[in-house]
Amino acid sequence: MRSVLFAGVALLLSIAGPAAAQRAVPVPSDLVADVKFLSDDALGGRLTGTAGADSAAAYLARRFAEVGLQPGRGGWFQDFPMDASAPGARQARQEGARGRNVIGILPGVDPALRDEVVVVGAHYDHLGGGHFGSLDPDSTGAVHNGADDNASGTAALVQIARQLQTMPPRRTVVFIAFAGEELGLLGSSWYVKHPVYELNETVAMVNLDMVGRLRDGRLIVYGTATATEFPALLDSLNWYQGFDLKKQGDGYGPSDQSSFYAAKIPVLHVFTDLHADYHRTTDDWEKLNFEGLARVSEFTAGIASAIAGRTAPLTFVESAAPSHMALVAPGGTSPATPGYGAYLGTIPDMSESPGGVRLMGVRSGSPADSAGLKAGDIIVRIGEHEVSDLQAMTVALRSYKPGDSADIVIRRDEETVTTQATFGSRD
Repeated sequence: MRSVLFAGVALLLSIAGPAAAQRAVPVPSDLVADVKFLSDDALGGRLTGTAGADSAAAYLARRFAEVGLQPGRGGWFQDFPMDASAPGARQARQEGARGRNVIGILPGVDPALRDEVVVVGAHYDHLGGGHFGSLDPDSTGAVHNGADDNASGTAALVQIARQLQTMPPRRTVVFIAFAGEELGLLGSSWYVKHPVYELNETVAMVNLDMVGRLRDGRLIVYGTATATEFPALLDSLNWYQGFDLKKQGDGYGPSDQSSFYAAKIPVLHVFTDLHADYHRTTDDWEKLNFEGLARVSEFTAGIASAIAGRTAPLTFVESAAPSHMALVAPGGTSPATPGYGAYLGTIPDMSESPGGVRLMGVRSGSPADSAGLKAGDIIVRIGEHEVSDLQAMTVALRSYKPGDSADIVIRRDEETVTTQATFGSRD
């Protein structure tokens, strides 16, 4: 009987796998409508703290309600101040403005597990007029609509909520449209510090950022090494979807999942890769692959449902730094030039800079980890260099070479602590 069953499963997989890669996927009309609304010139590029971003937030709250979500404990909106010392807010001239996360709740159905949470998130903000973060300096002042970055992920968030609402899983799913991602993960950082549910009850976070340009069926998922169960889970879901799936282990990266991974929560970041329109005025809705976006939404809904529906918890894994790191410029908005200066392995908290650089976390196995640095530490000096903010820290690191050592002075709670780090290579 077992051999017959296994033969039947093998036959099913051999038929369904290739067919899945070729099958036509219906594109919901509201998926297209959501992307069009969010990436319309009328919203002015959705820079956090502007009227256009507030219009997007109000729209998303209505959409969350329409697909059956409930508001969070404090309502649909979680407002947060943008610290005047936050590097991204300062560079974008938005210091002192207000950001607004949009939160919708799908309650779990299992009395024993409904207090546990899976967060599914996507940032809805973008660059406004491109005065900050644009990779097309000649277009400064023109609207950067960010259709792929990240109207695509935000519209997918609504579709995932609709799909899960038809058969709610055991655990509660918290859907969050984050503000302030482009200014340094401000919205997700605020949520991690002020969660709707206790953070120790959050079993995983799934992030969608730039998921609208699927090409040749190639889908990238970061964070697959942050829980032991993730690789097999993704493979089991993908036999039906048939993506050319590229699994990447690292849980840190320039998007909102980093805020959760730094809090020791398993994360996944779904991504269809960069393209020539990234952070330029040409990132418009007409260039999106909407059938691909529908497929990615369906696949991610399966991920969220599987995690929220499993009886056993996930096994968190703190990943070591990858051998080749993707660097991000201060503010988390654009690739920086690789290979300059020494590598320390800190993850700065971009939401504030309280007379130094506060750490959101450190990469496992990095020089910072070996030196005993940890989340919450505030670096105030590296060697002879005062560190007043992230720019000063960048200058300090550029003065050292891999293999050099220096004292790192930090504020930890009420104490000043000095430790020594031996710098590594960024590549």
